[in-house]
Amino acid sequence: MKLVFASDSFKGTLSSRETGELLTRAARDVFGECETVVVPVADGGEGVAAAVIEARGGRRIERDVRGPLGDATRAWFGRLSDTEAIVEMAIASGLTLVPEARRDPTQTSTYGTGELVKAALDSGATKIAIGIGGSATNDGGMGFAIALGAKFYDRNGALLEGVGANLERVDRVDLSGLDARLKNARLTVMCDVSNPLCGENGATRVFGPQKGATPEVVERLEAGMLNYRDVLMREFGLDPNAIPGAGAAGGLGAALRILFNAEMKSGIETTLDLVQFDEIIRDADLIVTGEGRADGQSACGKVLSGVGGRALRVGVPCVALCGSVGPGYKELYRLGIDCVTTTIDSPMSLQDALNRARELYYDGALRLFRLVRIGAALVEHGRS
Repeated sequence: MKLVFASDSFKGTLSSRETGELLTRAARDVFGECETVVVPVADGGEGVAAAVIEARGGRRIERDVRGPLGDATRAWFGRLSDTEAIVEMAIASGLTLVPEARRDPTQTSTYGTGELVKAALDSGATKIAIGIGGSATNDGGMGFAIALGAKFYDRNGALLEGVGANLERVDRVDLSGLDARLKNARLTVMCDVSNPLCGENGATRVFGPQKGATPEVVERLEAGMLNYRDVLMREFGLDPNAIPGAGAAGGLGAALRILFNAEMKSGIETTLDLVQFDEIIRDADLIVTGEGRADGQSACGKVLSGVGGRALRVGVPCVALCGSVGPGYKELYRLGIDCVTTTIDSPMSLQDALNRARELYYDGALRLFRLVRIGAALVEHGRS
């Protein structure tokens, strides 16, 4: 029997790797010796680079870069092979790098993420995946582009710094100085939001407040983003608002797609490709996945829907062990998840559940595998 474990982390309690270790222990308690494969996964947000590096046996390469507010920050990218690398935006330009009292998306920049991509190119990578979740920024990707050789000018010809406050001043974009190695590189953007660049569902209005923007700052940044959109349309002939995900990471999605011709892909689908998941599950008997809470959002490009879809494609049964379920979780049944079960075994507070996460998860795994064992026995005795 071959069991594959590919669960998302349970935020604040269990990592993806830890869920795999607990599942392995429970499986061997129930089935005895069996083949188990733990595949750390994430949906493209924070933690995706670490998960992919672990699954692929890659390594971290550290570099000093500019943090979101321009301070020197020690960051890293993942080298997966001679030609492949993964960059996680949150490591260089993430919201967690900015103290709450200093959060101001008019002043934050994606420059450090661009520096990490440049470092990946320096290492010889030609295929670079970029996870753009967890950003502190709303600069339209200007800082990222500047780090790689782009220049932005105002109407008087003055060179602009890549921060949100300068979106309203952009009048011209010069890509003639872009790093020449980008011509032979393939950039893949791991993105799980479909927000446009501007408007009620755009980068600024939806995500700006959580990055520290007051109502007044939101209005200023939105006006700047509208100007930026018009410049991109005039100079490159593409409307960012027509590109799903252009508003991701404060508009970095728009810059990557329009200025760098990057491919926008689901974060979990890119992760599963990077860890070579299809090959791993080809001869599996069962896949176990999961996340902290399964609900309607789980069916929209998250780990459960991605893993379930791959399982469905190759015809391998797939079950999900989750901390809890919420409205809409049954949508997963049409996406390759055959059963959703929870770790909770009695009424309890959220804090109790978090404090007992390991114990509850292990006990839930035991219950799950005992049910699987019953199903296998029914099949063996011709009662299925």
